[in-house]
Amino acid sequence: MASPIEHIRHSLAHLLGAAVLDLYPGSKLAIGPAIDDGFYYDIDIPEKVSDTDLPKIEDKMREILKTWQGFEGREVSADEAKQQFASNPYKEELIDELVKKGETITLYTSGNFTDLCRGGHVENIKDLNPKAFKLSRLAGAYWRGDEKNPQLTRIYGLAFATKDELQKHLILLEEARKRDHKKLGPQLGLFMFHETSPGMPYWLPKGLIIYNELVNYWRVEHSALGYQEIASPLVNKAELWKISGHWEHYKDDMFIADMGENEIYGIKPMNCPNAMVVFKSMQVSYKDLPIRLSDTDRLHRYERSGTLNGLLRVRSFQQDDSHNFISEEMIGDEYEHIFEICKKFYGIFNLEYSFRLGTRPEKFLGEKATWDKAEEKLREILKKSGKEYIVAEGDAAFYGPKIDILMKDCLGREWQMGTIQLDFQLPKRFELYYTDRDGNKKTPVVVHRVVYGSLERFLGIIIEHYAGAFPLWLSPVQVAVITITEKQQAWAEAVVHKLKHAGVRVELHNENETLGKKIRNAETQKIPYLFVIGDKEVDAQTVAVRKHGQGDMGTMLIDTAVAQLKEEISLKK
Repeated sequence: MASPIEHIRHSLAHLLGAAVLDLYPGSKLAIGPAIDDGFYYDIDIPEKVSDTDLPKIEDKMREILKTWQGFEGREVSADEAKQQFASNPYKEELIDELVKKGETITLYTSGNFTDLCRGGHVENIKDLNPKAFKLSRLAGAYWRGDEKNPQLTRIYGLAFATKDELQKHLILLEEARKRDHKKLGPQLGLFMFHETSPGMPYWLPKGLIIYNELVNYWRVEHSALGYQEIASPLVNKAELWKISGHWEHYKDDMFIADMGENEIYGIKPMNCPNAMVVFKSMQVSYKDLPIRLSDTDRLHRYERSGTLNGLLRVRSFQQDDSHNFISEEMIGDEYEHIFEICKKFYGIFNLEYSFRLGTRPEKFLGEKATWDKAEEKLREILKKSGKEYIVAEGDAAFYGPKIDILMKDCLGREWQMGTIQLDFQLPKRFELYYTDRDGNKKTPVVVHRVVYGSLERFLGIIIEHYAGAFPLWLSPVQVAVITITEKQQAWAEAVVHKLKHAGVRVELHNENETLGKKIRNAETQKIPYLFVIGDKEVDAQTVAVRKHGQGDMGTMLIDTAVAQLKEEISLKK
């Protein structure tokens, strides 16, 4: 029986460590896990290593692999383990942690290479196909993810069971590179970053159009569903975050402002406490429930510099947030209501999605019986939804179980986007209540939910999903009107006027260039429709229509073309 792919990838991490130690004496290995498409190893290498060195390391891995027979494990004492890794502070720290937790310390040896490891290797060394792995890139990585610690060299590798699987994945990665939002965004004039605000995007005019279209659609749809939009302060005294528990559990990930006068403020990383404050200011009866307080306030989180990744991980972002205050009896109906929103919103973008249930963690607030009841209700709701879902045991927030939305893009990559969290604790901490049928005070339950998730991350993903060729309703420029010569200027301007009057976003391309170059430029900008105007179109008061990626669509009367555009925009195609 072949070894599981995780065992293949983990074994290759060992092989990578062995190759680096052989090529760069004095290197100190830190950690080397298996990951989704391969493996990596964080290593303190005494000399500078670049991407050009990867083939050399890869060759050394294949050379060493020929000498390995398998993986031999043995339990050792802490002292013996430390002797094995003398002068390696990273392994020594890991050993001390194992001792503190009372866990067994094991070493695994292959050939002349020994590593600290829990196990999980191939049963047969022949399962390591020398043609089915490839080193892919280098990155910097702080030890334990803390920028106060030394920076290590992280070497990534791709690994699969067969050569064909690796080749297919390499083709997929090449397509992903073409779609990379970090390149397409600036090329299309959507966003940029500047060194004075790391991880905080500047939205350029065209990008902000897309951003606002997403928010406007969200706003209209949610208003129709009974959501009430609020806005709240971006900076709040530390006292607010202490009540919510974020000061204790999340302070290191917040931007903190010392305002003088003995006042410490936190720049908000999430909207939950502010929503609690708004609810508390209201006089609420059971008849008023559910109360759904939505907002898109800007949030700030102190993500470490090494984790920043274009729009996918930023320090400044907005969410399509909502905090839905309900009674305990309403949990099922409220989740079904939110599922319907997910179905509609993701369906517009032709995005596949599934769910993941996060259950009670080891450290939790509240009563176990309440958790059991809530988790059983969510399982019931998930089964009824008919959507695929998985269970992540112990992955819930400390205040209640949650359902995450896992989205797949056109390349089959999976992303966690929205989340729907069930909260019994914050309403108690903020002493919230509503009046029930008998006039008694009852504590509400809160459903924290986002559908897009971070708008920045969502935009990064759909830029790649569409390769920058957005559907008509989202495209920052929907039509390019192109003249063949300056003789068509008057009719071109009339066409532009008609389009603008109909609410269509349009550009006039009347540069002193050849028609071919004008069309190529518009196609490069991925504008959905081109209206080409020559003498024939002027005489007939028509436009020659080209659609991005499809070519000529024929000649149309301008009123017909405008009507078709308006219909396509309204249908969100």
